[in-house]
Amino acid sequence: MSSPVIEALKKRRSIYGISKENVSTDERIQQIIEETVKYVPSSFNSQTSRVVLLLGANHDKLWDMTKETLRKVMNNEEAFKNTDQKIESFKSGYGTVLFFEDMDIVKNLQDQFALYKDNFPVWANQTSGMIQLIVWTLLEQEGLGASLQHYNPLIDEQVQKEWKLPASWKLIAQMPFGKPTAPAGEKEFMPIEERVKVIK
Repeated sequence: MSSPVIEALKKRRSIYGISKENVSTDERIQQIIEETVKYVPSSFNSQTSRVVLLLGANHDKLWDMTKETLRKVMNNEEAFKNTDQKIESFKSGYGTVLFFEDMDIVKNLQDQFALYKDNFPVWANQTSGMIQLIVWTLLEQEGLGASLQHYNPLIDEQVQKEWKLPASWKLIAQMPFGKPTAPAGEKEFMPIEERVKVIK
């Protein structure tokens, strides 16, 4: 099967080797994020997702902050060497997309619709996942490599404080991106018959 959407999904990969050279424009990256956030569906049209785009010194600051937080947690310089290299590879990129969910909206929905109370956090995460995938795929189409990282909740408080974000915004994931400097590794696939069943 071939379609523009499927072809785009096939090309989207985790790219860890990235540089600060921009192959798009800040305005185009912003447009990708804004349109994705606007048009991705959410349960009850709750629109719980929030996104922060960090560029320039703010991007660097995020990864410096993350590195120092991890250094304190690991408390072992020898063991920290690999982590240090990994964080520096993210910092070497052009920018980072931060994905959040506004938990105040989630809580309000839980209060209004008690029958679905346990579902609203799950549905919010599903919306965030859709946004992450679409942003990731569209960045790839712009010629930018990206990967998805999860250093939350270790860095949540610092991120919130540094960029003066509402306390209700829960950090879900971080996506460093930049011009690819190395290809993605090989990817193995399970037999699709084990993952998809057709019942007629």
